[in-house]
Amino acid sequence: MRWRNGWLCVSMALLPAMAMAQTHAEHQARAAEKPALAVGAALDGEGRLWLARVENRLLVVSHSTDGGRSFSPPVAVTPQPEAVTADAENRPKIAVGADGIVHVTWTQNLGKPMTGHIRYARSTDGGRSFSLPVILNDDRQVISHRFDALAVDDQRKSLWDGRGRVAVAWLDARGRSGRTANKSPQTDVGVYAALSQDGGARFAPNHRVADHSCQCCRTALTWTAAGPIAFWRHVFGRNIRDFAIADLNGGPVLRVTDDEWEIDGCPHHGGGIAVDGRGNLHIVWFTNGEKRKGIFHRRIAQTDFSKSASRLDMSAPLPLGDPARQAGHPAVVAQGDRVLLAWREFDGRRFSAWAMLSHDAGATWAPPRKLAEAAQQADYALPLVDAQQALVVWNTAAEGLRVLPVAEGRP
Repeated sequence: MRWRNGWLCVSMALLPAMAMAQTHAEHQARAAEKPALAVGAALDGEGRLWLARVENRLLVVSHSTDGGRSFSPPVAVTPQPEAVTADAENRPKIAVGADGIVHVTWTQNLGKPMTGHIRYARSTDGGRSFSLPVILNDDRQVISHRFDALAVDDQRKSLWDGRGRVAVAWLDARGRSGRTANKSPQTDVGVYAALSQDGGARFAPNHRVADHSCQCCRTALTWTAAGPIAFWRHVFGRNIRDFAIADLNGGPVLRVTDDEWEIDGCPHHGGGIAVDGRGNLHIVWFTNGEKRKGIFHRRIAQTDFSKSASRLDMSAPLPLGDPARQAGHPAVVAQGDRVLLAWREFDGRRFSAWAMLSHDAGATWAPPRKLAEAAQQADYALPLVDAQQALVVWNTAAEGLRVLPVAEGRP
């Protein structure tokens, strides 16, 4: 299927060691035919595991106090059934602030190919009930507002005020309106964001973070001491699809990968970002570029993200996984000095979930560990970490939802 502006979102079959070809329409058809495997997960300040998933066209939330062995009865976030996107790169998101507010975002499919609204709801009573969902994108055209990312400020604003700040970012095609036919090799999809200063009770008007993002690679967010930082696959120059970051408070777009991947389409393969206790950023991503191929981790030293990319102190890319087993879709989380990476592999017969843990903010790493295998279709591996536990949440078609502990081995 071609974009109306002439762009073709290519499938992973065009990339070495990736899955079979699949168009946007096929993505949507498969999501309608099969149970939604893509879930959202988070740990709160007390170590409880929270889960957001789609059941019978309802978005529901539950939590576990025993490491995922059992869950509370699910509570509906959506009061009525709706088309919640929960497939591959686009899944519900959940986060719990230091004030205990449970935040949930998702993309509502509007029925036409590549269209959606960004939806948000919150619970102020520990997940027993949720506010009526709202649409965060100010632009209400039936166009692409998709691939949302959610981040919550874990620090209380003051001793007297426990209301946390909330950031949501997404890919948005509103810039396409009124433009002439494809005059530029760059895309007319960009990154937009909405910020809340009062725990999600109200959001400021949308603001544009960047033009010319990749059309359908997932976005990511993390909250640093300077504020929320977005991470996404950007289009540089004529058609180079490397990754960028930007401070949502108005910072410049900074290129943080230099793989020189020139591709006339979207690879459906976003990245992840997290901040450790020292203020360092950790990014993970996939590339099929001229300089390198596969999945990688990079650490970006604590710095002023309002400066140019040339002044960033970045580590060399660290290869992850086995390209021969189609290693892909990495994710990263961090708390304090603990950084946890996770990814999925496929050997042609079985999927497997992998993880790698650092205890020193990414300076050294324990060996990668294969946590589990799946006989049929499997979601991407979602890492979670706090001071007491390191987990990977993995949802699979045959074996169901699994919460996999990561051994605390050191290098």
